[in-house]
Amino acid sequence: MSQLSLHSPLGPLTLSEDEGAIVALDWGWGRDQSETPLLVRARDMLERYFDGEAENFDLPLAPFGTAYRQRVWSALRDIPYGSTTNYKKLAEIAGGSARSIGGAMATNPIPILIPCHRVLGSRGLGGYSGEGGLDDKEFLLGLEQQRHEA
Repeated sequence: MSQLSLHSPLGPLTLSEDEGAIVALDWGWGRDQSETPLLVRARDMLERYFDGEAENFDLPLAPFGTAYRQRVWSALRDIPYGSTTNYKKLAEIAGGSARSIGGAMATNPIPILIPCHRVLGSRGLGGYSGEGGLDDKEFLLGLEQQRHEA
């Protein structure tokens, strides 16, 4: 598995590639660094995203998970940049309950690229599994909202 790290406003992030697809985005700096064409493209897209330029991540993604989690993660990718939805509405699309949606999102191996930060709870932000928790979620939502309104 190849990895490439980048600096971001959320701290260091590491992308992982396996068999021609992104399989993970983790907080922290990876030990081994490989500049594959896909990892460089993904890193560059993320850097533009954090600069407020890129809106869509057109990348091959292959997160490992159950069939249900795959459905949830696919539905997450359909939430437009700068928009949000809630757990209940996502459950209507992907199946299951708001609670099962939260469980699938908590195990999302490719956050940001699979935008689980765009899902809100019925009483506020909900949770976020990024290293900075809700601070990271608020930052990502603010970044997208600022760009979306421009």
